[in-house]
Amino acid sequence: MSKPALQRYRVLAQIGFFALFTLTPIFDLFRYDLTEKHAYFLTIPWHLGIDDLIAGRVDAGTAAVNLIFFLFLPVLGTLALIIGVAWKWGRLYCGWLCPHFSVVETINRLMLFATGKHSVWDKKETPPWEPDGTPAPRDKRYWFAVVPAAIAFAFAWAVVGLTYLMPPFHVYSGLFTFSLYRGEVIFLAAATTVLTLEFLFARHLFCRYACAVGLFQSFAWMGNKKAMVVGFERERLTDCASCLNGNGSACDAVCPMRLKPRNVKRWMFACTQCGQCISACGTVNRNNPQGQLLRWVANDDARRNEARFSALSNVDEDAGGKA
Repeated sequence: MSKPALQRYRVLAQIGFFALFTLTPIFDLFRYDLTEKHAYFLTIPWHLGIDDLIAGRVDAGTAAVNLIFFLFLPVLGTLALIIGVAWKWGRLYCGWLCPHFSVVETINRLMLFATGKHSVWDKKETPPWEPDGTPAPRDKRYWFAVVPAAIAFAFAWAVVGLTYLMPPFHVYSGLFTFSLYRGEVIFLAAATTVLTLEFLFARHLFCRYACAVGLFQSFAWMGNKKAMVVGFERERLTDCASCLNGNGSACDAVCPMRLKPRNVKRWMFACTQCGQCISACGTVNRNNPQGQLLRWVANDDARRNEARFSALSNVDEDAGGKA
């Protein structure tokens, strides 16, 4: 099945950001060096001045100014940027850039081939069709790809994480010559083990409940009634009856966060704005004269969509808001 244009652009964005994530410490664009005990930013050594204060080379006032300009303002500025983007567009960083989420989607896909489910915790299998109607692969031999992929991603993450703390060329040369320090080997072994378990058993659960960056974005997004959201033409609900040969909804089946995209916004708290549900709906309804039922809406359209949805759906709160 060929990817819709939206998803091709998103994959390119993910690949580009993953490359940036990997190369950033190599070129000293941003990292903290434990051996030199200072950070690098855009290749420039970034000192907070604490050591100079302790050594008596600067006074307390100068040290305080350094902390404000080189720590608090950059941190607050970065948080303001993330929250500002999330306020308007939701968890766009998660769905389009986050290196962790790209791993989530990759392993989800492989596990779907192996088990018919995105996660070992899913209660039901997804319909065995792609949104375009072609049969979806289902073969337990894909487990031989799931586990190695999780281990490989975990090890890659551990290595890249170590290069943010130790000189990158020392880390990579140490890997090839088997000359890493004992502490580095312990770090790589522990990080690889923890990440492997997380990638295999708690990928989207981490994104939904444990990622601070994701949670702050979700809170900001939920606070703005005009923020971009997946809109659903509730009046055409009967069109969904024939989706995936009447055996389920393509939008539900493709969501990597295991959400139900036709729900009201409050039940989509962890939505990453990946747009997979929109692409799937567009593919299913490619021959429908009325077009797809799901699309992004924002501003007054988002507010009206939510009001119309609430008026028509009579969502069952106790059942978790079934669409």
